[in-house]
Amino acid sequence: MKQRFDYFLFFLVAGIIAFGFLFFSGLSVPTSMKNVGEPNYYLWRQFFLGILPAIICGIIAYKIPLEFLRKNALFLVSANIVALFMVFLPFIGIEAKGASRWLNLGFFSIQPSEFLKITAILYLSAWVCSKIPEHDSAKSKATTSNKKNFVHTFLPFVAFLALIFTALFLQRDASTLGIIAITLLVIYFSSKTPLWHSLTIFFGGLAFLVFLVIFESYRLDRWLTLLNPDADPLGVGFQIKQALIALGSGGILGKGLGLSVQKFGFLPESMTDSIFAVFGEELGIIGCIALICAFVLFFWRGIKIAKTDRFSKMVATGIVFWITLQAFINISSSIGIFPLTGIPLPFFSYGGSHLMVELIGVGLLLKISKT
Repeated sequence: MKQRFDYFLFFLVAGIIAFGFLFFSGLSVPTSMKNVGEPNYYLWRQFFLGILPAIICGIIAYKIPLEFLRKNALFLVSANIVALFMVFLPFIGIEAKGASRWLNLGFFSIQPSEFLKITAILYLSAWVCSKIPEHDSAKSKATTSNKKNFVHTFLPFVAFLALIFTALFLQRDASTLGIIAITLLVIYFSSKTPLWHSLTIFFGGLAFLVFLVIFESYRLDRWLTLLNPDADPLGVGFQIKQALIALGSGGILGKGLGLSVQKFGFLPESMTDSIFAVFGEELGIIGCIALICAFVLFFWRGIKIAKTDRFSKMVATGIVFWITLQAFINISSSIGIFPLTGIPLPFFSYGGSHLMVELIGVGLLLKISKT
């Protein structure tokens, strides 16, 4: 064991969160005043029900032995999947905006699908280590029948994806499903499985995407809006048009921290989905590039960490890919090169569940960096 964890990663994430909280202190004022008549309501809610519990979760994750997580990964993901279906129960499940995705725990609510991002990574990493030998070289693969590969690796992985697909399809959460599925496919591909496995799942996933888009008209509207945002600027295209106005009005250097105009009710979901647009309005292109570079550095440092034992490597790869992918999907949807998804910007957006899971992931990365 090394004496210290990766300080670079620690201070990078801490800096992003600290600056994000400073930025959120100004962003949340209009919404707080509108909804509760008090300027700092959402700011302190984000601190006490978001950042503080997330830090505690990250510390706990850092302290837990990796071998314990490996042995109990099946239990963790099973409990998480049960929680995914519990959101449909009366009294405990919470429905909002036509979707049931949250569990009511009294003083606060949690979104089980967010926690699935980390439990699924842990389970698949443990499964890969137990079912697919690390020494499975090209020579040994040649002596292994395609039927054995199909039955013992491909089918169980597809069954696991199908279970996740069912739960998140019922919750109408295609965005989270896509992030989890792509992340798990990266881990599966990295475990030296036959290439045709990953290609089959990838193209099958594209077919499912087409099905999901056709199945729900609002998803189709989002894709059509991406192709032609001016078609309905006061309807389905309103949010992306306002986001682009925010980014464009920021210019090179921005209007200044806390001086956004779009946050005053003009831009929908300014504290969550569209937070990057307000960030660009206040800090300009320079600020946007700096934030993007911060996530690139996070990816680079995480991949550098993912060079220890096989389980740790798979877990670190999954965590780094998931958080970075989520960041760039959020950013891409704000600048009009990807449909609006409802995916939060890691370490920045309002909400407790996603922040807790992200710091659990960071805690595990710091733990892995110490091995």
